Amino acid sequence: MRWDAQALERGDSPAALSADSPAAPALLPLAGLVRSVSTPEFAGITFHEVTAKSVLNKVVAGSRMPFEWTINPYRGCSHACVYCFARKSHTYLDFDAGLDFDSQVVVKINAAEILRKELAKPSWQHEHVALGTNTDPYQRAEGRYQLMPGIIGALADSGTPLSILTKGTLLARDIPLLKHAAAQVPVGVGISLAMTNEELSEAVEPGTPGPRARLKLISRLREAGLPCGVMAMPILPWLSDSDDALDSLFGALAAAGATGVTAGALYLKPGTREWFMQWIAREHPQLAGKYRRLYGSGSYASKEYRAWLAGRIRYFKGLHGFSGSQGFSHRDLDGGTDDDARQEEAQYPAGSIPDTAGHAGARHAGLTSSAQANTAQPTLF
Repeated sequence: MRWDAQALERGDSPAALSADSPAAPALLPLAGLVRSVSTPEFAGITFHEVTAKSVLNKVVAGSRMPFEWTINPYRGCSHACVYCFARKSHTYLDFDAGLDFDSQVVVKINAAEILRKELAKPSWQHEHVALGTNTDPYQRAEGRYQLMPGIIGALADSGTPLSILTKGTLLARDIPLLKHAAAQVPVGVGISLAMTNEELSEAVEPGTPGPRARLKLISRLREAGLPCGVMAMPILPWLSDSDDALDSLFGALAAAGATGVTAGALYLKPGTREWFMQWIAREHPQLAGKYRRLYGSGSYASKEYRAWLAGRIRYFKGLHGFSGSQGFSHRDLDGGTDDDARQEEAQYPAGSIPDTAGHAGARHAGLTSSAQANTAQPTLF
C-alpha cells in the first residue's frame, strides 16, 4: 500500500488510520505539522511529518557531554527499548513517555535543508555535532525518509566534525557516505550494544536489530576503515550482569573489532523508571522487589552494586583487550556526586567521538589478584 495513500490531513485523528493500533491518538497540533501518516508496514506507529525551523540543538551549559551541539531528526523511537533514557522528552510534545514514545514518531522532513542554512551562517564555528543522543537516527523509518544522507553530507561539506550513535543496522547503507565524509572531517561512530542474548534483546528492545546483526555492523564499519566505539549500556541487574553474560559481550565486541567500549548499569531517569518498572513487574515479577530496593527512589543503582559491577566490567574489559578504553555515564540528575566506582565511566569510548584516537589495550591472560576478589554478585537487596 502506498505511503501517500495513508496520509492524514492536518487535525484528523491518527487513530483513524489504524483501528488495530494500541497507540493512543496523538495530541495535535504539533508545531510545523504537515501531515500524519500510518501504514501497515509500520503497524501501530503514526509518523507526524513536521517542518522544523531549526535542527541544531545547543547542549545545556554544564553538561559532561563531549560535544556542544546535537541533531535529532526524529522524536520518539520505534526501537521501543523499555529502558530508553529519552522517554521523558516525549512529554514535552504532549505525548506520554510510554507507548506514545514507541508509536508516535515525529519526523523533521526538512532537516537537511534547514541544517545547510544553519551551517552556512557566518557565526557557525564548525564545532562537533552529535547525532543519536536522544532518539535513534537509524530507526526503521529512516529507510523511508532517508534524512541521514543529507544531514551527513551537509555537515561534511561545511567542514563540521560529526558523530553518530545508533542501534540501527540501516547505518550500513551510509558507509560509503561516511567514508567520504571522514576524508573531509573527523568522524566518530558508535554502536549501542549491551548484551549478546538474542532472546533478552528481543524482550527489552523489540524494535531493534538483534545483537548478531549489530556485531556484523561493527565488523563492516571496521572493514571499511571507520572507527566504531561501543556503548555497552545498560547492563541490566540480574538479567545481563552475570560473568557469562559479560564475558560473552566483551569477547564478541573484541572479535568484531570495536575500537573502544563502555559499560554501566541501567539508568532509570524519571519517565523511564515508571515504564521499565511496569515491564519488570509484568515480565519478571520475581525481580520487581529487588529492583525497587536496588534503585530506591533515585535514578541509579546502589553504590555497592555499581562498585561490584564496575569491578567485573574492568576485569572483562582487560581480559578482552579493552583495558585502555574509557566509559560513560549519564549526568547525575539526582543531585548527588560521582563516587570512585563511576570514575571509569566518564567519557565516550574510543572511536565514537571525532578525534578520539586510541587503540585497545593489551590483552590480559588470567585473573589478577584484585580481579579474583569479589567475583560473586553481592546479596544486597
